[in-house]
Parts: sequence; C-alpha cells; structure tokens
Amino acid sequence: MSLREAWEEQAPNWIRWAREPGHDSYWRFHREALLSSLPKPGRLTIDVGCGEGRITRDLRAAGHRVVGVDAAPSMIAAAREADPDGEYVEANAEKLPFEDGSADLVLAFMSLMDMDDMPGVVREIARVLQSSGRLVAAVVHPINSAGIFSSREDDDAPFVIDSYLGPRRYTDVLERDGLPMTFNSIHFTLEDYSRALEESGFLVQRLHELYDDEDPRWSRVPLFLRIDALKR
Repeated sequence: MSLREAWEEQAPNWIRWAREPGHDSYWRFHREALLSSLPKPGRLTIDVGCGEGRITRDLRAAGHRVVGVDAAPSMIAAAREADPDGEYVEANAEKLPFEDGSADLVLAFMSLMDMDDMPGVVREIARVLQSSGRLVAAVVHPINSAGIFSSREDDDAPFVIDSYLGPRRYTDVLERDGLPMTFNSIHFTLEDYSRALEESGFLVQRLHELYDDEDPRWSRVPLFLRIDALKR
C-alpha cells in the first residue's frame, strides 16, 4: 500500500482528529508560531499535503491567496466541504499542477515524511517557487521517528534507537480521548532532508527543534523539526 493509499484509508479518522479543538499537535506546538513567522501574503501560497484543509483555511483568513493540494480524494472533498470558497486541488505532490516559478511561498506542514517520494516532492516545490521564494516545512523529528521509549508508563524510560539510518516505513497507532488514528510515514534522517533540499537548489536558513517542556519524556527528546529554506 502506498502512503497515498494509506492516508486515504485513514481519512475519516484524520478528519475527526485534526478538527477536534486542541487535540492535535498543530494547536499547541505549531499554529501561532508558524503563522506569525510567515512573510506577508504574496501572489501565491501553496499548501502541499493540505489534508482536510485546516492550514489552508488559516492562511486564507490571514490574507494569503492559497491553494491546498493533497493526493487523497477524501481529504480534498472534506477541505472543499469545510471551505467552499477556497481553492483545493487533488494532485500528487510529485507532479504539482502549477507553472514554473508561480509561487512565492510553499508550506509543507507535517507532510514530507508522508510522501512516497520525498526528494521528488522537494524538487517539485523548487520548480514551482520563484527565485528567493520560501519553503516552510515541519516534519516528525528524525530522532523521534528513529526510536521509541522502552516503556510508556515510566517517565524516566530510556529512548532506544535501534538504527537511525533510513529511509524506512513506520506506523504509529494511537488512540486519544476516544479518537483512533494510524499514522503511516517514512523515517528520514536529517541528512536525507538536507540532501533533498540542497540538490533542489534550496538554502536552509533555519532549523528549529520542538520539545514538550511539560512532558518528562518529550522534554528530553525532540518531537518535531521545523525547516525554513530559501530557493536560490
């Protein structure tokens, strides 16, 4: 099963998970800091891997002319239903339906690790960005996806990494407050992301690691990695 097929299968669960107020990490760790750090709205913003459309809606509310793109039909249908006046396109991120250099900003929020061909997606993002255009991405931190705590109950449990080297498929099966969700992704190393960006003509401007200071385990192991890059 491809990652596109896996996320299409999980679409009903993800839509409930993403839309439950305060439930997903977006609300606590990302939303305010992400939106406040973006440049002023330009001619076109593309939300790659938009899912059910929450960031696209937030970007529209902030004044961006934005198009949300996702390969899962059920995700796009849900995005259009929630935002009938928005622009949402069902398409593979490896072949974005935009002209060369047509966008000045691309977001890939928690989506690059969910693509079957991450380097190919980064190349496509570079193609549709104008010179000096920005890519803002967030991913599961490579240390996070490389290992697991030896115990879910012990706050002092060691975090064990069998092998950091990738890439490799992995699955996280979760249930929180009665909502089930299965995340299907690929583990990439930091170098995998760096190489994909470098080979596509990006200059990495900033890396930011996100921890949970209120959790005794995730306060010592990074949860997420944010990447800001400039197309040269």
